Amino acid sequence: MKRKRISALVIGVLVAALFALPTISLAGDDIAAHPSCPLCGMDRHQFAHSRVLVSFEDGSQFGACSLHCAALELAYHPDKAPVKIEVADLQGKQLLDAEKAVWVMGGNKPGVMTANAKWAFADEAGAKAFIAANGGKQADFETAISATYADMYQDTKMIREKRKQMKQMKMEKGGQGNMAHGMKHE
Repeated sequence: MKRKRISALVIGVLVAALFALPTISLAGDDIAAHPSCPLCGMDRHQFAHSRVLVSFEDGSQFGACSLHCAALELAYHPDKAPVKIEVADLQGKQLLDAEKAVWVMGGNKPGVMTANAKWAFADEAGAKAFIAANGGKQADFETAISATYADMYQDTKMIREKRKQMKQMKMEKGGQGNMAHGMKHE
């Protein structure tokens, strides 16, 4: 008799869980839908701490690796109205409303796609702890996105230069890889 009750209980829990699945929002669902940034190709899982998800009025979404790439997308498509901009909390990596996030600009932690780092936090305590450890100053979303556009030329120039250096290093390393017996010299 006890065994039937346990089996019925287990089946009941499983059925309830199956009905609840569509309503459960797992962290990283946006990463599965948008695994890499369409603009720069960066892996959004690797950059889960800086990723941005923009949802547009037409139902489309844009998954970026950073505020830099999200700003490029918004500038490139001014006719597409964003209805929601979500950004990852630097520490917990969960998405939160970019306008409600507490932002920190600057500091000694290198930014993603920018020389002037812009980090989002779920709360002021997280932002203040980051500032105490890494420097920077607290900001709101308007300040962070405005700074992103102001930094765009220098950041794009920096990215081009880094990619040029990486390409050159790769070519030099590739040239060494063609040595005798196919051995690579490092």
